[in-house]
Amino acid sequence: IVVVENVERIMSEEGLTPREATRKSMGQIQGALVGIAMVLSAVFVPMAFFGGTTGAIYRQFSITIVAAMVLSVLVAMILTPALCATLLKPLKKGEHHGQKGFFAWFNQMFNRNAERYEKGVAKILHRSLRWIVIYVLLLGGMVFLFLRLPTSFLPLEDRGMFTTSVQLPSGSTQQQTLKVVEQIEKYYFTHEKDNIMSVFATVGSGPGGNGQNVARMFIRLKDWSERDSKTGTSFAIIERATKAFNQIKEARVIASSPPAISGLGSSAGFDMELQDHAGAGHDALMAARNQLLALAAENPKLTRVRHNGLDDSPQLQIDIDQRKAQALGVAIDDINDTLQTAWGSSYVNDFMDRGRVKKVYVQAAAPYRMLPDDINLWYVRNKDGGMVPFSAFATSRWETGSPRLERYNGYSAVEIVGEAAPGVSTGTAMDIMESLVKQLPNGFGLEWTAMSYQERLSGAQAPALYAISLLVVFLCLAALYESWSVPFSVMLVVPLGVIGALLATWMRGLENDVYFQVGLLTVIGLSAKNAILIVEFANEMNQKGHDLFEATLHACRQRLRPILMTSLAFIFGVLPMATSTGAGSGGQHAVGTGVMGGMISATILAIYFVPLFFVLVRRRFPLKPRPE
Repeated sequence: IVVVENVERIMSEEGLTPREATRKSMGQIQGALVGIAMVLSAVFVPMAFFGGTTGAIYRQFSITIVAAMVLSVLVAMILTPALCATLLKPLKKGEHHGQKGFFAWFNQMFNRNAERYEKGVAKILHRSLRWIVIYVLLLGGMVFLFLRLPTSFLPLEDRGMFTTSVQLPSGSTQQQTLKVVEQIEKYYFTHEKDNIMSVFATVGSGPGGNGQNVARMFIRLKDWSERDSKTGTSFAIIERATKAFNQIKEARVIASSPPAISGLGSSAGFDMELQDHAGAGHDALMAARNQLLALAAENPKLTRVRHNGLDDSPQLQIDIDQRKAQALGVAIDDINDTLQTAWGSSYVNDFMDRGRVKKVYVQAAAPYRMLPDDINLWYVRNKDGGMVPFSAFATSRWETGSPRLERYNGYSAVEIVGEAAPGVSTGTAMDIMESLVKQLPNGFGLEWTAMSYQERLSGAQAPALYAISLLVVFLCLAALYESWSVPFSVMLVVPLGVIGALLATWMRGLENDVYFQVGLLTVIGLSAKNAILIVEFANEMNQKGHDLFEATLHACRQRLRPILMTSLAFIFGVLPMATSTGAGSGGQHAVGTGVMGGMISATILAIYFVPLFFVLVRRRFPLKPRPE
């Protein structure tokens, strides 16, 4: 666009042939093309060097966009000039392509508006202080929106499936769990038959552990084209299912979306570990867990906050009197071996059976390990070879305890998962959980894990990413212009695009996630692109001896059309992303909305502020004459 527009302008103004106009045009805009390529590449290259899960996502965008940008600039500098010299029709001086019909009317209207724009820029340059105040207010608005924008890691997507976890009270049998699972299956195939393709259930295993009282169900939905775009989404189905499952009193049933990245957690939402830093013990940890769940249940911004594990269940505790065992000549290792063999099993050896090697295990016969009192029927050989009954040195009793003792980063811990209420971001929900943990007794803390850990990590990396990208852009511009001052007139435009991206994302109810951060970096590069097109021409004319004021106005007038054309092309290019539906629409909305809003504000505001910044910088740092 930049090359073709400039060639056509030179042909119209000077009456040159397409070949001569192309040669002259490339001499004028080659620096701008190189600058645009350097800036857009500099914005995305640092992304490729970030580590972790967030870095893997950044890297895909970085490599793709930089490769496309480099190829685009190569085409603009090599192939497009040849096409212009070959395909464009010659023009007489003062003529334009499209002298009749709609294009003639469009060119007339554009030229009139260009004249008004040039006069508006002149007024701004004469009233610079007022517009500097406006710019400072815009910066304040940008900071305000950035702080108010809710955060998350990745946007939720309708992935065409979701899960349902089932947990009955401790001690429930497999038959009771299966009965609840069948009740849930009946609901899905009765009330959601238009949306659901299949249901697969596993009884005995769940996201929090294994046991007869847990189950997990995987619900596969029909294709997006066969479901209603509003009532047939996985989120709408989960919301209706949650209300229905609240009526099931004999079990806790949770329907939830899968995590945005498979393997990072068991469901969407937040995932944390409540830790016992003071070593208060299991009972104190369970009391703190229950207190935290009660506090979370009272907060309207949180929903489905629960313990992701099995509740305490009855356990048989065997107490060994070591003094009696020692007096009877029984070794503790022999006692442990007997318990393992009787209730579990012990490997003996291998033997050949019809050409195959089979393993031999020994275990107590079923009638002798069915009841707790059966322990009194077992004997342990002492050091003298005699058989000593268990009842001589051991007693048993029932107590409650956790089926799985969990430790996280060296501390006893329990896993707590939950989701943000509709309209609330996961970042806000995580902040609330951190404040609730502070209300617990001293000695308890939290650590984020799975997707929540990655969200906190990406939030911490974002400022460094922006800072490094801006620094590299500045250094590239300094090398391009051979000046430390001129790049500031380009860099000062970046916030004008950022405020548009933030405003569009906030107005649409989206969040500051990894995809938005990628879109924000795109806006930074494209905002600088608009500024480069003006600054490059104004700086070149100023170096040739033209008055700073006249050179700036002339550059604005000449570069207005390519700026608007490239910006409109990009805006309409991302419009399908911002309005997409179906699979992957969440990520496309996050990128498309931010880029579209940023480009609109960067275009509208930059064409007025870039000339102002360039003039102010040049007045503060005048052009030094080059030695002969």
